[in-house]
Amino acid sequence: MFQRVLSFLKDLPAAGSARNNADDPRVAASALLYHVMSADGVRQDAEWERFKAVLAESYSISGDELDALAAAGERADNEAIDLYAFTSVLKRQLDPDARKAFIGLMWEIVYADGELHELEDNIVWRVAELMDVERHDRVEARRKAAAEAPGATGTSSDE
Repeated sequence: MFQRVLSFLKDLPAAGSARNNADDPRVAASALLYHVMSADGVRQDAEWERFKAVLAESYSISGDELDALAAAGERADNEAIDLYAFTSVLKRQLDPDARKAFIGLMWEIVYADGELHELEDNIVWRVAELMDVERHDRVEARRKAAAEAPGATGTSSDE
């Protein structure tokens, strides 16, 4: 299932190694995934591993190339003033089903540590709104990720 959800990211345009900015769809995706992972102020090893696994499987990269994309996403997130720069890039590049799938990936990272923090919930909600993902699709993606995460805890304002 994880492979099916990630397959849409493979179709994003490949960026040259010199093009590590928020206009690059891969960096935009990496920045949003990094942002939700860091939202609660604590970066768990499980979240970091899931983040890197998503990037590795989405773009068929590893080693230095994977580390560079993860670092570019972190850097872009740290330099960003809002989420719009990233969501607008992905909204232009992805069809509605792919946007829903991306929200599912965000939830997988949120639940990688088995917990839902209200800041993480809020970020996924804001990203979904900016990418025109319907509430019921966001909630369904959250429920699915929570059901697949062992020992998941936490509640959402959507329930």
